[in-house]
Amino acid sequence: MSYLKTAHDLYKEVALKPDIGLCCTTNAVWELPGLKIPKIMQEMNYGCGSTVHARDLVNNPKVLYVGVGGGMELLQFSYFSRQKNAIIGVDVVDEMLEASQRNFVQAEIENPWFNRDFVLLKKGDALSLPVDDNSIDVAAQNCLFNIFKSEDLKKAISEMYRVLKPHGRLVMSDPTCEQEMNETLRDDARLRALCLSGSLPINTYVKMLTDAGFGTIEIRSRKPYRILDPGHYHTDEIIFVESIEVAAIKDPMPEDGPCVFTGKTAIYFGNDDYFNDQKGHVLYQNQPLAICDKTAEALAKLSRKDIFISESTFHYDGGGCC
Repeated sequence: MSYLKTAHDLYKEVALKPDIGLCCTTNAVWELPGLKIPKIMQEMNYGCGSTVHARDLVNNPKVLYVGVGGGMELLQFSYFSRQKNAIIGVDVVDEMLEASQRNFVQAEIENPWFNRDFVLLKKGDALSLPVDDNSIDVAAQNCLFNIFKSEDLKKAISEMYRVLKPHGRLVMSDPTCEQEMNETLRDDARLRALCLSGSLPINTYVKMLTDAGFGTIEIRSRKPYRILDPGHYHTDEIIFVESIEVAAIKDPMPEDGPCVFTGKTAIYFGNDDYFNDQKGHVLYQNQPLAICDKTAEALAKLSRKDIFISESTFHYDGGGCC
């Protein structure tokens, strides 16, 4: 696993000396009443999106965050769960844990409501989490899983599934890429550590999650992220890398397969007040209804001329049919 040592060494470096340009999240910094993100946390925000979503964080959830970075998302999670050890941060890099702990001192100064006791930092490996089975409401990782090669990625996802309670949520942000990458790029350990050459196509990424047992998948965001060009990388063509935000929910697996939401919508525009497919989906006249891809396929097979099904937007924010 020499490629993991490369990642370890890189994140040791940026823990000791923050690298503002290492990653480039397109998300704005959270602005909530009374929440202030220290500058050092923003400089050490080594992610490609956000895993903090208010609708996941009701009723003081127990939260696990793997790959702590500078502690920014740990602080954000603490905003919603203000209890001792409510947030568990796990990292394999000692220097990153130490940096995060130092940053919490500044966070306490800038946020009167925040107490360092809200966050429990643990040294641990994503492939063998130091967390009990079925003990976590929300697990999260940001720009970490794309570092892993296939077999290690399966282990990391399986570990997250293990620690989540039934109906718990794994919330992730990772780079993805729909183009083929040559083996030179794929085998470049530093590019993997930089969250670039481990990027998977979205369908492959989703299948890894459903193969682990997650019965519901929500693709919440899809945004441009990076370009790998021939002038700077070992490639003959321009490669477009995107970032996505995904929630995988530990729901029971339906008999007919997982519910994967990619932002499709159905609109019934017939003459009746509503259309009922007798499978739990009721479409009211000219009222958009978010549907999973499985339902979209089933409705399309009906060949009705009074039901419109939109293409995937890859932006889904809850609600709908399933």
